[in-house]
Amino acid sequence: MSINATQDEIINEFSLLDGDLEMSVMYLIELGQKLPDMPVADKVEDNVVKGCQSKVWLTAALVHDRLFFSADSNTAITKGLVSLLIRIFNGHLPEEILSGDLYFMQKIGMDRFVGTQRSNGFAAMIKQMKMYALAFQAKSKIQA
Repeated sequence: MSINATQDEIINEFSLLDGDLEMSVMYLIELGQKLPDMPVADKVEDNVVKGCQSKVWLTAALVHDRLFFSADSNTAITKGLVSLLIRIFNGHLPEEILSGDLYFMQKIGMDRFVGTQRSNGFAAMIKQMKMYALAFQAKSKIQA
C-alpha cells in the first residue's frame, strides 16, 4: 500500500470518530498498544529521538531494499503517534519515505489532541525516520 493510501486509511478511521476528542485520544492509545514490542536491547540512548519531551526509541532496518522501523515510548499517546508513522513508512523504499508528503495530521485534526511540545516531538520522529531513509539510501548507492 502506498504512503498516501495508508494516510487516507488513517484519515478514514479517525473520521469515524466524528471529531470526538476523547475517543480520538483513546484510539491513538489503542494503536500504540498494538505496536510490536521493541527489544529491550534497542532501548539505549543512541536510539532515543532527540527533540521529544517523552522518551521515544526508534530503530530502522533495511530488508530487501525496504525500510522497517521499530519503536517504543514511555508515554501512551506518543507511542500511538509513532505507531502511526511506522504504519505509514514501514516496508517502503528509502526514496519513497524521503519524498513522502505527510498530510494526515491536518486531516485528522491532530493539533486538537497533541500540544505544542508533542508536535515538536512528532516532527522530530518524522525527521529521524527520514534521516534513517537517507542513510540507507546513501549506503545502498555506495555499495552499488
